[in-house]
Amino acid sequence: MLRDSLNRRHFIKRGGGLLALLSINLASAQIKPGTSSSTFKTPPLVAGLTNDSAYKWLAVLGMTQYRCADIGECLLIRQVLEQNDPQAAVNAYATLATRLEQVGRASLAAGHRISARDTLLRAATYFFASTYYVDAAQQPQNFRPLWERHRACFDTAASLFNPVVEQVRIPFEGTSLPGYFLRPNSTSQRRPTLILNNGSDGSVLDMWTNGGASAIERGYNILIFDGPGQGAALWRQGLYFRPNWETVVTPVVDYLLTRPDVDPRRIALQGISQGGYWVPRALAFESRIAAGIADPGVTDVSNNAEATIPAELTQLLNAGQKDLFDRYMTQGVAESPKTAALLAFRMRPYGVTSYYDFFKQMQSYSLNGIAEKIRCPLLITDPAAEQFFPGQSKQLYDQVKGPKQLVGFSAQDGSDLHCEVQALAIRNQRVFDWLDSLFFK
Repeated sequence: MLRDSLNRRHFIKRGGGLLALLSINLASAQIKPGTSSSTFKTPPLVAGLTNDSAYKWLAVLGMTQYRCADIGECLLIRQVLEQNDPQAAVNAYATLATRLEQVGRASLAAGHRISARDTLLRAATYFFASTYYVDAAQQPQNFRPLWERHRACFDTAASLFNPVVEQVRIPFEGTSLPGYFLRPNSTSQRRPTLILNNGSDGSVLDMWTNGGASAIERGYNILIFDGPGQGAALWRQGLYFRPNWETVVTPVVDYLLTRPDVDPRRIALQGISQGGYWVPRALAFESRIAAGIADPGVTDVSNNAEATIPAELTQLLNAGQKDLFDRYMTQGVAESPKTAALLAFRMRPYGVTSYYDFFKQMQSYSLNGIAEKIRCPLLITDPAAEQFFPGQSKQLYDQVKGPKQLVGFSAQDGSDLHCEVQALAIRNQRVFDWLDSLFFK
């Protein structure tokens, strides 16, 4: 009976929800976040763009606040995105990035270090943006080459910062994790330090724009690192996501405590996107961190994903019927290339190829019974129209028993949407006003 009821038409009817979860549905989002307006209407600025492209483009546009993108360049890309052609999107971003890389390296060769730095930062942004479309363009083999070009541009730009960015290796389980340590000036005095923990699909540039640059301006050290499943740890080392993120953060703290320029009493940890799960998880077990930021709060990575598949598939998942689950998922996504591409993109950092393994792994990413162990102050952002983890910021706030603050972001000031990507100035002001009040009393 189960096999007969779970036909392709039924799966695809529910699969639209899966696509909306794994990408972004700006046009029809009716989300209920914890503290702010629940209805989001498509801004005129992204009208005409597909659901896949609108949020991603806004995220790139938001990076102009920290000179990692330029408005005119973003508007040129937007015209291409209206074609709803993933290959055209890859080509547009990669072509722009290639041209800027050439300009930046020519500026560097001529001794124009600031021009080179700024141009290469934008090239790095656009190379990375191109990777979001390679799976949908049926070219997953191009993901890593484009990612490597993004990272090469960022590394060259980082060498032109003042003070120069220090590339570091963090000892980790018989190997090491790559990272970038930045100081506000060249002195070695002890300072508060902010660890920047990425999410499921971000770049090191996201760490710079979503807190890093603002922290440096305010006198913090910052440490950007790639954990398992992220950036270089994924592509160059073959390390994959894990739910027990304290096993990642503890070695990071161990490394920081070897540095004379780090104040051991003022170490903070920020996580964005899925980092809103990893950070609270780590804080529950790592007592040497003095403050945490979850942007947004994430209590269960699997909840919304499971809600979008048919109930019959959920039964198979919970019953451990891997072969049947994978068979029906394969049949279902065959009807939707977009869903297939997005699943491939989301599954990659988990190190799995089985749909069953992917959904089953996500079930272990839960803070139930864990969040209550957090004792350090925790700021939780709560953006209106949160697309990936709706309502979970408030859930996390309710679960945490220690000092906490829930900070809303709304459409009224343009700071809504996941990670407040289109209002980074507002986002960073609110986050650092809170953190400064703890660390600079």
